[in-house]
Amino acid sequence: MLEMGVTFSAAQLMMDADIAEMILYAVRGVTVSDETLSVDVTKEVGYRKDFLTHRNTFKNRHIQSSPTLIDRQMRGRWAENGSTHMPARAEALAKKLIAEYRPAPLAEGAGRAIRAIVNAREKELGLEPSRD
Repeated sequence: MLEMGVTFSAAQLMMDADIAEMILYAVRGVTVSDETLSVDVTKEVGYRKDFLTHRNTFKNRHIQSSPTLIDRQMRGRWAENGSTHMPARAEALAKKLIAEYRPAPLAEGAGRAIRAIVNAREKELGLEPSRD
């Protein structure tokens, strides 16, 4: 929220949610074991060698958090894919989610029950009854 809640940005909400997911991932803790530390691979590859191209690195990529909006591509790939920055991706995601959202229908009679509550409160306040 911006300006004390007077202004709202759906794109900012998307970015905040992405960051919050990463924080929750970290707060849950990290499993530390010979497997997650790739001890055998370290011995195999050796000191000061390239671990990034090793099959084990690809296999264990899921160990880190998987944000939706934060882009972990290398710069060249990022440029090839349009060089979009995070706020633009967040805005596109927010628009997509809003456009695709379909609220669940109210339960049978819920609309009448809500209207009865509103009507009762309006009457208590001495207001003219509102219409649907």
